[in-house]
Amino acid sequence: MDDYIKIRPAGGTWVLRAGGAVLGETRNALELIEGQNPPVIYFPRENIAMAMLEPSDTTSHCPHKGDATYFSIQTKSVLIKDAGWSYENPKDGIEAIAGHLAFYPDKATVEQV
Repeated sequence: MDDYIKIRPAGGTWVLRAGGAVLGETRNALELIEGQNPPVIYFPRENIAMAMLEPSDTTSHCPHKGDATYFSIQTKSVLIKDAGWSYENPKDGIEAIAGHLAFYPDKATVEQV
């Protein structure tokens, strides 16, 4: 991993909320900083209510991290399409985020409590 991407423990307790529900809480979040972009918090899959997420057909490719798969959040009344993403087989040096998901701030709330 070069200096363009930095991954470190996020520290503290992090909560994921969407559609009026808490979808996850963890003390094992990772913070990924890529270039000049704002930090992104990655939640371990085991700390997310995966039953509320549906795999999407959407994919993307990052030249630094690899291929991403997307997930939609199913709430009681609406499907929040492509709300989060995961790198199941990230590139060398980025392996720490395997098995973790991150979420778009306009589709889910991620906050430190």
